[in-house]
Amino acid sequence: MMIRPVGFAFNTETATNNAFQSASDSNAQESALAEFDSFVELLRRQGIDVTVIDDTKEPHTPDSIFPNNWISFHDDGSVVFYPMFARNRRLERKPHVVEKLGAHFQIDRKIDLSPFEQDNAYLEGTGSMVLDRTNRIAYACISTRTDIDVLNTFCLKLNFTAKVFSAVDAHAFPIYHTNVMMCVADQYVVICLESMPDDIERNEIINTIKKTGKEVVPISLKQMNHFAGNMLQVENTSGQKFLIMSTQAYNSLIPSQVAKLGEYNAILHSSLDTIERNGGGSARCMMAEIFLPEKETGNHGGLSP
Repeated sequence: MMIRPVGFAFNTETATNNAFQSASDSNAQESALAEFDSFVELLRRQGIDVTVIDDTKEPHTPDSIFPNNWISFHDDGSVVFYPMFARNRRLERKPHVVEKLGAHFQIDRKIDLSPFEQDNAYLEGTGSMVLDRTNRIAYACISTRTDIDVLNTFCLKLNFTAKVFSAVDAHAFPIYHTNVMMCVADQYVVICLESMPDDIERNEIINTIKKTGKEVVPISLKQMNHFAGNMLQVENTSGQKFLIMSTQAYNSLIPSQVAKLGEYNAILHSSLDTIERNGGGSARCMMAEIFLPEKETGNHGGLSP
């Protein structure tokens, strides 16, 4: 699922702890919309099923283009709603999004974690967590936006095991979302090990990844700053897998990394410069994987491991 923006803009509420936001463009909506449409077209050309839902002008939600933070979909028919740090991002929980999906997918259970906002405790979906759905592991670096109590509640309700660690940028500032430094695919994990200052935690995460049979593909802090960790592996209607990222992320990779990732799947990239600069998120943040059972013939999901 992807949300087509109508009022995309630099969000001052999220910029307080999102070091990846750096500028505000006067024509951000126009440029972001063009990037969004080109991105969707790229995915659809490869047979990847994309459910696009238009945002609404009211209430104004400048970050609606990143739906994976407020909602997630699971193969047991569960839909989870998450507590959000920024007050204006809480407005993204718009009923028409779930209503449209409910016309095509089976929704058996709604889990609402948003009341944690009353306690100033947050868990921003698959931004805060990087899920290994096959092995039921929720990787999470703790930050203002990722509270361990909310994380444990999610894991209890969805039968995941939490793997928690610390991650910081080059200035020792906590990384706000795990999915900017880590991507879990079916046979490998892209991860910025340089961002993990604690040797014990780093080794534990590496060992956990290896125990699941996946290869560790390291990226550098510099590459992470170019959104090289913000990737998502998806599957098209024919069962072919692709690794999706922005053009900025792709250009930051060295040839050996491109070759390694290419051994497992084709790579697709699209220019998302305006979205990345103003929103502080990239390709992975724009896609909310649909694992819900289908109500009708045809493939509407098929995304991510």
